[in-house]
Amino acid sequence: MSKNTPAQQNLQLAAHEGATTSVEKYEFEPIKGYPMLNWRGKRPFTSTQYYPAQLKEVHGEEIDGWRNKIFWGDNLQVMSHLLKDFRGKVDLIYIDPPFDSKADYKLKIQAKGKQIFGNQSSIEEKQYGDIWSNDEYLQFMYERLVLLREILAPTGSLFLHCDWHRNHHLRCLLDEVFGANNFVNEIVWRRKGGTALGAMSRLSTATDRILWYAKSDAYLINPVFVPADQEYIDQQFRYKDKNGRRFMVNVLRSPSPRPNLIYDYKGYKTPPNGWAVPIETMRLWEAEGRLYFPESKDKQIYKKIYLDEYKGQQINDLWADISTLKGNNAEITGYPTQKPVEFLDRIIELAAPVGGLILDTFIGSGTTAVAAVQKGCRVISADINLGAIQTTSKRLISVADELRQAALGSEKKYYTGFEIHNVNRYDIFRNPVQAKELLIEALEVQKLEFNTVFDGEKDGRMVKIMPVNRIATRADLNELIAGFDYKSWERKQNENPNRPVEKILLVCMGHEPTLRAELELAAKPFKIDVEVVDILRDKANLEFKRDSQAKVSIKNGELVVEKFYPMNLLQKLSLQKESVDDWKELTESVLIDWNYDGAVLQPAVVDIPGKNEMVKGKYKVPGDAGTIRVKITDLLSESWEGSVANGD
Repeated sequence: MSKNTPAQQNLQLAAHEGATTSVEKYEFEPIKGYPMLNWRGKRPFTSTQYYPAQLKEVHGEEIDGWRNKIFWGDNLQVMSHLLKDFRGKVDLIYIDPPFDSKADYKLKIQAKGKQIFGNQSSIEEKQYGDIWSNDEYLQFMYERLVLLREILAPTGSLFLHCDWHRNHHLRCLLDEVFGANNFVNEIVWRRKGGTALGAMSRLSTATDRILWYAKSDAYLINPVFVPADQEYIDQQFRYKDKNGRRFMVNVLRSPSPRPNLIYDYKGYKTPPNGWAVPIETMRLWEAEGRLYFPESKDKQIYKKIYLDEYKGQQINDLWADISTLKGNNAEITGYPTQKPVEFLDRIIELAAPVGGLILDTFIGSGTTAVAAVQKGCRVISADINLGAIQTTSKRLISVADELRQAALGSEKKYYTGFEIHNVNRYDIFRNPVQAKELLIEALEVQKLEFNTVFDGEKDGRMVKIMPVNRIATRADLNELIAGFDYKSWERKQNENPNRPVEKILLVCMGHEPTLRAELELAAKPFKIDVEVVDILRDKANLEFKRDSQAKVSIKNGELVVEKFYPMNLLQKLSLQKESVDDWKELTESVLIDWNYDGAVLQPAVVDIPGKNEMVKGKYKVPGDAGTIRVKITDLLSESWEGSVANGD
């Protein structure tokens, strides 16, 4: 069975004339204010509405009731969804948003020995263009920073990655949204050594900026150390004790005076502001042999720092020891603007608690998610680019296998399971039951506790969800009409002859224009008030795609993928299917759920081959298999899904 690609990318819950369709709104705290940045078209952003999420895939097991979450959708709508359960609960946010670099990032794919480069028109849907007109970029970032602040915990921190293009504007935006007093650091990352520019008109660019802002002055910061170079060690660790242990010395002066730090010790006069530690600590360190006393009593007392106990130098705001990915690095995914895991490791170590919750709403290649899982943290990720979702999923599946082995015999927890959700990209035509639940949630319909032909109640109206996989017609009203309570209506009409006996709200996905009149006519002689919500009305800029096709069968106890035609990929690359020797050459992965529940894919088979390998295409069917669901994903991350019953 072929699974159609959803046409409703921007599902709008639009009401018919006069319908009341207000949904839950989240009012934001006032922004911090000054200084304030102005731009053409600046619009206030003070509230948002809730968007439901549709669970699509589940990988791995829960740990302590948690699976990591990946959301496909506009991150503004994803964060609007997250407010319901995660407002003020995220410990660390790292984002690597577009830089306004005036560049289009292109996709490079390889089909078994063939290098295929997509031009802008063929691949812009799969990657992203970093080109903005006027001041659209500033409004785009402003709205997302407001939401990020709402989600961040009081002890949390935001790290925003940028470069020279908009660093100055983003700093002003962050001052406005978070408050200038919550600025922590501007970190400079020397990502490369710089490149020659030919005829020199300016210096080459070798650095990025990471703007670190906290939610409050109670933010978490952990000490992070890096190894010292040999020259520093040779210069500083020039002393040896009687056992031959090398050490350096650190003067014990206090930067500010306190009464308990003012005292003479062993004939050494107290410094102007006192010693760095109270006298009890001084005595303890002396007993442990950790103090160094110069012969001259007019000098200071020092603390010994032994080389074999030396953790290294604490990091500062210049990070020059982490390089960008190298060409032969196995970590490379091919995704443009990918950052190294080591870089995210440092940020997580610096500002996240053990097992903390980390958010990245521009996931790209998924480096934040990978680093978080490896550090034993929980993670929520989001991206509007389907290629980013696929790349991140592949990496998390690979990391999960490694960490499961590492966890054997260890007490450390690794949150390796994850879920994939859609937000405002609902495949609601697939499953009528799930579609009804999504619509009830999106419209905030109150479910009824008793059995009735209605699906719920909203704003004093009885709600009926019409068929979601086709246009609603007069025939679809029969069940509703058959359930009319004429006896109750007669009593209501006698009590209030001028009022309608029932207020009804019909929710449709396309409907005949006479639908409301037909229902009102069927209720005569009683007067009813009917309104219609048609969620397909007023939609614009829809992109209708050619659906991928596949043929899957069961032969001799094996599930066999006989054919797979990724139609958009073939069209975009100007290839004919006859020119591809094997469908596997254009296939990224095959996932199989042996007992599909009709709603959520829970793959037991995850066939994601290496770069130079192809999927198997044949898979042994287990004896307890029921309805089998197959998901085949092409090199552009577009997928076909279909079901087959065991025994077909």
